[in-house]
Amino acid sequence: MLFLKLFLLFSLFSFTFSHDAAFDPHLLPRPLIIQPEDIETQFEKFDDELNLHCTSWRFSVEANNLSPWKTIPEECLGYVKEYMTGRGYKLDLERVSSEAGVYAKNLELSGDGKDVWIFDIDETLLSNLPYYIEHGYGLEIFDPIEFDKWVQKGMAPAIEPSLKLYEKILDLGFKVFLLTGRNEKHRSITIENLTKAGFQRWDKLILRDSEQHGKLAVVFKSEKRSEMVEEGYRIVGNSGDQWSDLLGADPSRRSFKLPNPMYYIP
Repeated sequence: MLFLKLFLLFSLFSFTFSHDAAFDPHLLPRPLIIQPEDIETQFEKFDDELNLHCTSWRFSVEANNLSPWKTIPEECLGYVKEYMTGRGYKLDLERVSSEAGVYAKNLELSGDGKDVWIFDIDETLLSNLPYYIEHGYGLEIFDPIEFDKWVQKGMAPAIEPSLKLYEKILDLGFKVFLLTGRNEKHRSITIENLTKAGFQRWDKLILRDSEQHGKLAVVFKSEKRSEMVEEGYRIVGNSGDQWSDLLGADPSRRSFKLPNPMYYIP
Protein backbone atom coordinates (compact mmCIF):
# COMPACT_ATOMS: atom_id res chain seq x y z
CA MET A 1 0.00 0.00 0.00
CA LEU A 2 2.81 2.41 0.89
CA PHE A 3 4.61 1.55 -2.36
CA LEU A 4 1.49 2.36 -4.37
CA LYS A 5 1.07 5.69 -2.62
CA LEU A 6 4.72 6.61 -3.21
CA PHE A 7 4.36 5.62 -6.84
CA LEU A 8 1.36 7.92 -7.14
CA LEU A 9 3.29 10.78 -5.55
CA PHE A 10 6.26 10.22 -7.89
CA SER A 11 3.84 10.32 -10.82
CA LEU A 12 2.63 13.73 -9.68
CA PHE A 13 6.20 15.06 -9.65
CA SER A 14 6.86 13.68 -13.13
CA PHE A 15 3.65 15.11 -14.50
CA THR A 16 4.41 18.56 -13.16
CA PHE A 17 7.90 18.79 -14.70
CA SER A 18 6.93 17.27 -18.06
CA HIS A 19 3.96 19.59 -18.63
CA ASP A 20 5.51 22.99 -17.90
CA ALA A 21 4.34 25.15 -20.82
CA ALA A 22 7.15 27.73 -20.19
CA PHE A 23 10.00 25.23 -20.25
CA ASP A 24 13.32 26.72 -21.42
CA PRO A 25 16.50 24.58 -21.38
CA HIS A 26 18.59 27.68 -20.60
CA LEU A 27 16.63 28.48 -17.47
CA LEU A 28 16.54 26.66 -14.15
CA PRO A 29 13.13 25.14 -13.51
CA ARG A 30 10.90 26.89 -11.05
CA PRO A 31 10.82 25.19 -7.67
CA LEU A 32 7.97 22.72 -7.29
CA ILE A 33 5.91 23.46 -4.22
CA ILE A 34 3.37 20.88 -3.09
CA GLN A 35 1.41 21.70 0.00
CA PRO A 36 1.05 18.86 2.55
CA GLU A 37 -2.71 19.05 2.26
CA ASP A 38 -2.42 18.44 -1.53
CA ILE A 39 -0.49 15.21 -0.91
CA GLU A 40 -2.98 14.10 1.73
CA THR A 41 -5.86 14.80 -0.66
CA GLN A 42 -4.26 12.66 -3.36
CA PHE A 43 -3.71 9.84 -0.87
CA GLU A 44 -7.35 10.07 0.22
CA LYS A 45 -8.52 9.90 -3.39
CA PHE A 46 -6.30 6.88 -3.96
CA ASP A 47 -7.71 5.15 -0.86
CA ASP A 48 -11.27 5.91 -1.94
CA GLU A 49 -10.65 4.53 -5.42
CA LEU A 50 -9.06 1.35 -4.03
CA ASN A 51 -11.96 0.87 -1.63
CA LEU A 52 -14.45 1.21 -4.50
CA HIS A 53 -12.45 -1.26 -6.59
CA CYS A 54 -12.39 -3.86 -3.81
CA THR A 55 -16.06 -3.31 -2.96
CA SER A 56 -16.92 -3.91 -6.61
CA TRP A 57 -14.82 -7.08 -6.58
CA ARG A 58 -16.55 -8.38 -3.44
CA PHE A 59 -19.97 -7.64 -4.94
CA SER A 60 -19.03 -9.70 -8.00
CA VAL A 61 -17.93 -12.54 -5.71
CA GLU A 62 -21.18 -12.58 -3.75
CA ALA A 63 -23.30 -12.25 -6.91
CA ASN A 64 -21.40 -15.16 -8.53
CA ASN A 65 -20.36 -12.96 -11.44
CA LEU A 66 -16.64 -13.80 -11.34
CA SER A 67 -15.00 -16.66 -13.14
CA PRO A 68 -13.56 -19.29 -10.76
CA TRP A 69 -10.89 -17.56 -8.68
CA LYS A 70 -8.15 -18.94 -6.43
CA THR A 71 -7.08 -16.01 -4.28
CA ILE A 72 -8.25 -12.54 -3.35
CA PRO A 73 -6.62 -9.63 -5.25
CA GLU A 74 -3.38 -8.64 -3.53
CA GLU A 75 -4.40 -4.99 -3.41
CA CYS A 76 -7.62 -5.94 -1.56
CA LEU A 77 -5.93 -7.69 1.37
CA GLY A 78 -6.50 -4.75 3.71
CA TYR A 79 -10.08 -4.38 2.53
CA VAL A 80 -10.94 -8.06 3.08
CA LYS A 81 -9.23 -8.03 6.48
CA GLU A 82 -11.19 -4.97 7.59
CA TYR A 83 -14.46 -6.45 6.30
CA MET A 84 -14.00 -9.89 7.89
CA THR A 85 -12.89 -8.56 11.29
CA GLY A 86 -15.12 -5.50 11.37
CA ARG A 87 -18.79 -4.68 11.70
CA GLY A 88 -19.61 -5.18 8.01
CA TYR A 89 -19.27 -8.98 8.01
CA LYS A 90 -21.25 -9.30 11.25
CA LEU A 91 -24.07 -7.12 9.90
CA ASP A 92 -24.27 -9.13 6.70
CA LEU A 93 -24.43 -12.40 8.65
CA GLU A 94 -27.16 -11.01 10.87
CA ARG A 95 -29.13 -9.86 7.84
CA VAL A 96 -29.02 -13.31 6.21
CA SER A 97 -30.00 -15.02 9.46
CA SER A 98 -32.85 -12.60 10.07
CA GLU A 99 -34.32 -12.96 6.58
CA ALA A 100 -34.04 -16.75 6.73
CA GLY A 101 -35.77 -16.75 10.11
CA VAL A 102 -38.67 -14.66 8.82
CA TYR A 103 -39.08 -17.00 5.84
CA ALA A 104 -38.97 -20.12 8.03
CA LYS A 105 -41.47 -18.74 10.53
CA ASN A 106 -43.99 -18.04 7.77
CA LEU A 107 -43.78 -21.51 6.26
CA GLU A 108 -46.55 -23.96 7.01
CA LEU A 109 -44.99 -27.36 7.67
CA SER A 110 -46.70 -30.49 6.37
CA GLY A 111 -46.49 -32.28 9.70
CA ASP A 112 -45.17 -35.51 8.18
CA GLY A 113 -41.53 -34.89 9.19
CA LYS A 114 -40.39 -34.47 5.59
CA ASP A 115 -39.70 -30.72 5.51
CA VAL A 116 -35.92 -30.27 5.45
CA TRP A 117 -33.57 -27.34 5.98
CA ILE A 118 -30.00 -27.95 4.77
CA PHE A 119 -27.00 -26.26 6.35
CA ASP A 120 -23.46 -26.24 5.06
CA ILE A 121 -20.84 -26.24 7.84
CA ASP A 122 -17.68 -24.24 7.06
CA GLU A 123 -18.30 -20.47 6.97
CA THR A 124 -22.00 -21.26 7.46
CA LEU A 125 -22.23 -22.78 10.94
CA LEU A 126 -18.55 -22.83 11.93
CA SER A 127 -16.08 -20.02 11.28
CA ASN A 128 -12.59 -20.78 9.99
CA LEU A 129 -11.62 -17.13 10.30
CA PRO A 130 -8.90 -17.93 12.89
CA TYR A 131 -7.24 -20.14 10.27
CA TYR A 132 -7.55 -17.57 7.48
CA ILE A 133 -6.19 -14.79 9.66
CA GLU A 134 -2.96 -16.80 9.73
CA HIS A 135 -3.13 -17.41 5.96
CA GLY A 136 -3.71 -13.99 4.50
CA TYR A 137 -7.52 -13.86 4.48
CA GLY A 138 -7.53 -15.83 1.23
CA LEU A 139 -4.41 -14.25 -0.28
CA GLU A 140 -2.54 -17.56 -0.06
CA ILE A 141 -3.35 -20.46 -2.38
CA PHE A 142 -5.50 -22.95 -0.46
CA ASP A 143 -3.43 -25.72 1.13
CA PRO A 144 -5.63 -28.76 1.91
CA ILE A 145 -2.98 -30.32 4.15
CA GLU A 146 -2.68 -27.23 6.34
CA PHE A 147 -6.44 -26.80 6.44
CA ASP A 148 -6.90 -30.44 7.49
CA LYS A 149 -4.56 -29.79 10.41
CA TRP A 150 -6.80 -26.90 11.45
CA VAL A 151 -9.96 -29.02 11.12
CA GLN A 152 -8.41 -31.74 13.29
CA LYS A 153 -8.02 -29.24 16.13
CA GLY A 154 -11.80 -28.92 16.36
CA MET A 155 -11.51 -25.28 17.41
CA ALA A 156 -13.70 -23.49 14.86
CA PRO A 157 -16.11 -21.16 16.70
CA ALA A 158 -19.80 -20.87 15.93
CA ILE A 159 -21.07 -18.16 13.61
CA GLU A 160 -23.44 -16.68 16.15
CA PRO A 161 -26.23 -15.43 13.84
CA SER A 162 -26.27 -18.87 12.19
CA LEU A 163 -26.51 -20.57 15.58
CA LYS A 164 -29.58 -18.48 16.41
CA LEU A 165 -31.16 -19.38 13.07
CA TYR A 166 -30.25 -23.04 13.56
CA GLU A 167 -31.97 -23.18 16.93
CA LYS A 168 -35.04 -21.44 15.52
CA ILE A 169 -35.25 -23.92 12.62
CA LEU A 170 -35.16 -26.83 15.05
CA ASP A 171 -37.75 -25.24 17.33
CA LEU A 172 -40.09 -24.73 14.36
CA GLY A 173 -40.01 -28.45 13.64
CA PHE A 174 -37.87 -28.72 10.51
CA LYS A 175 -35.61 -31.68 9.87
CA VAL A 176 -32.02 -30.43 9.82
CA PHE A 177 -29.54 -32.02 7.43
CA LEU A 178 -25.90 -30.94 7.51
CA LEU A 179 -24.34 -31.29 4.05
CA THR A 180 -20.62 -30.54 3.98
CA GLY A 181 -17.66 -31.03 1.68
CA ARG A 182 -15.57 -32.23 4.61
CA ASN A 183 -14.07 -35.69 4.31
CA GLU A 184 -15.70 -38.65 6.05
CA LYS A 185 -12.48 -39.13 8.04
CA HIS A 186 -13.32 -35.87 9.82
CA ARG A 187 -16.72 -37.06 11.06
CA SER A 188 -15.75 -37.52 14.72
CA ILE A 189 -13.89 -34.22 15.06
CA THR A 190 -16.65 -32.39 13.15
CA ILE A 191 -19.30 -33.74 15.54
CA GLU A 192 -17.12 -32.76 18.49
CA ASN A 193 -16.52 -29.26 17.10
CA LEU A 194 -20.19 -28.68 16.26
CA THR A 195 -21.33 -29.83 19.69
CA LYS A 196 -18.75 -27.73 21.49
CA ALA A 197 -19.79 -24.68 19.43
CA GLY A 198 -23.44 -25.08 20.45
CA PHE A 199 -24.98 -27.11 17.62
CA GLN A 200 -26.42 -29.87 19.76
CA ARG A 201 -28.63 -31.89 17.44
CA TRP A 202 -29.39 -32.62 13.79
CA ASP A 203 -31.07 -35.36 11.78
CA LYS A 204 -28.34 -36.17 9.25
CA LEU A 205 -24.66 -35.30 8.88
CA ILE A 206 -23.51 -35.95 5.31
CA LEU A 207 -19.78 -35.83 4.47
CA ARG A 208 -17.78 -36.88 1.41
CA ASP A 209 -16.64 -40.48 1.29
CA SER A 210 -13.73 -41.74 -0.82
CA GLU A 211 -15.93 -42.26 -3.88
CA GLN A 212 -16.91 -38.58 -3.98
CA HIS A 213 -13.43 -37.21 -3.40
CA GLY A 214 -12.82 -35.93 -6.94
CA LYS A 215 -16.26 -34.47 -7.60
CA LEU A 216 -16.95 -30.77 -7.78
CA ALA A 217 -18.85 -29.53 -4.74
CA VAL A 218 -21.83 -28.50 -6.86
CA VAL A 219 -22.05 -32.03 -8.28
CA PHE A 220 -21.61 -33.76 -4.92
CA LYS A 221 -24.20 -31.62 -3.17
CA SER A 222 -26.65 -31.85 -6.07
CA GLU A 223 -26.49 -35.64 -5.91
CA LYS A 224 -27.11 -35.66 -2.17
CA ARG A 225 -30.10 -33.32 -2.51
CA SER A 226 -31.50 -35.56 -5.25
CA GLU A 227 -31.20 -38.54 -2.90
CA MET A 228 -33.16 -36.60 -0.27
CA VAL A 229 -35.93 -35.84 -2.75
CA GLU A 230 -36.03 -39.48 -3.87
CA GLU A 231 -36.53 -40.44 -0.21
CA GLY A 232 -39.59 -38.19 -0.07
CA TYR A 233 -38.08 -35.15 1.65
CA ARG A 234 -39.01 -31.59 0.66
CA ILE A 235 -36.06 -29.19 0.74
CA VAL A 236 -37.66 -25.93 1.84
CA GLY A 237 -34.53 -24.08 3.02
CA ASN A 238 -30.80 -24.15 2.35
CA SER A 239 -28.04 -22.04 3.92
CA GLY A 240 -24.49 -21.93 2.58
CA ASP A 241 -21.57 -19.58 1.95
CA GLN A 242 -20.73 -20.95 -1.52
CA TRP A 243 -22.88 -20.90 -4.62
CA SER A 244 -21.96 -24.57 -5.04
CA ASP A 245 -23.88 -25.19 -1.79
CA LEU A 246 -27.04 -23.79 -3.36
CA LEU A 247 -27.03 -24.34 -7.12
CA GLY A 248 -27.49 -27.49 -9.18
CA ALA A 249 -30.08 -30.25 -9.16
CA ASP A 250 -33.04 -30.25 -6.78
CA PRO A 251 -32.42 -26.82 -5.27
CA SER A 252 -34.22 -25.65 -2.17
CA ARG A 253 -37.52 -23.82 -2.38
CA ARG A 254 -35.49 -20.86 -1.11
CA SER A 255 -31.76 -20.54 -0.50
CA PHE A 256 -29.75 -18.13 1.65
CA LYS A 257 -26.19 -17.16 0.68
CA LEU A 258 -23.86 -16.18 3.52
CA PRO A 259 -21.00 -13.79 2.70
CA ASN A 260 -17.51 -15.18 2.07
CA PRO A 261 -14.94 -13.15 0.12
CA MET A 262 -12.00 -15.32 1.27
CA TYR A 263 -12.31 -18.37 -0.97
CA TYR A 264 -14.29 -19.96 -3.80
CA ILE A 265 -15.34 -23.61 -4.12
CA PRO A 266 -16.73 -24.70 -7.50
